[in-house]
Amino acid sequence: MIGLVLAAGAGRRLRPYTDTLPKALVPVDGDTTILDLTLGNFAEIGLTEVAIIVGYKKEAVYDRKAALEAKYGLKLTLIDNDKAEEWNNAYSLWCGRDSIKHDVILANGDTVHPVSVEKTLLAARGDGKKIILALDTVKSLADEEMKVIVDPEKGVQKITKLMDPATATGEYIGVTLIEGSAADELADALKTTFERDPDLYYEDGYQELVNRGFQIDVAPIGEVSWVEIDNHDDLAKGREIACQY
Repeated sequence: MIGLVLAAGAGRRLRPYTDTLPKALVPVDGDTTILDLTLGNFAEIGLTEVAIIVGYKKEAVYDRKAALEAKYGLKLTLIDNDKAEEWNNAYSLWCGRDSIKHDVILANGDTVHPVSVEKTLLAARGDGKKIILALDTVKSLADEEMKVIVDPEKGVQKITKLMDPATATGEYIGVTLIEGSAADELADALKTTFERDPDLYYEDGYQELVNRGFQIDVAPIGEVSWVEIDNHDDLAKGREIACQY
C-alpha cells in the first residue's frame, strides 16, 4: 500500500500564501504544512511510498521533495497535473490512476486530520470492500460540505455538495482507502466524469461508480477534530487543530 496526495490546487481563497505556494504547502503549525501532516500520518501507519499529484506552483513541491523524504523516511513520486489551473480534481485523481493499482490511502492536500483517520480506514478493510470513505457522522452540515447518503447494506447512495444537509448521513472528509482491484473501474469512471464536465470533482467520479452499481463503503471516524482548508477562517481553525496532534 502507498499514500496518494492531491496537491495540485491553487487555493486562491488563501492568498497571499498561495501567491507563491500550492495550498498543500501553506503552514499550519510553525513551519509544518498541511502536506507535512499528511506525510507524517502516512509514515506513522507504516507506508514507505507516497505519490503526490502536483500542478499549481509545483516547483515548490519539487524543491522540498528531498527534505520531505529525509524527514519522513518516505520515497516520494511527484506526478504532474498539466491542467491543474483549468480543470477540477476529477482529472487530478485520474492523473494518479497508475498509483491506485498499488492499493492507496488517498488524502486531499487541504485536509488537516489526525492519524486516527488512516487507522480507522485500515481497520475497516476486508469483506470484499474496494473503496472506503472516511465519513464524519458527528459534524453539523451546511451547503459547502461534501455530503454523503449511506444505505447500511448497499453503501454510498449519493455523494455531492448539492443536497439538503438534513438528508445526509455525514460528510466525506477527503480521505479514502482504495484497493488496487478498484483501480481500473475508478479510472474509467473518473475519465467519464471529467470528459462530461472538466469542472467536476473526483467525488462525482465516485457517484459515477455508484450509478454503475459499484459498492462504495464508508468508515465513520468518530469524534475527531479536522478541517478542510479553503479560506482564511478554515486556516485559523486548522492551526488550532494542528498543534494538538
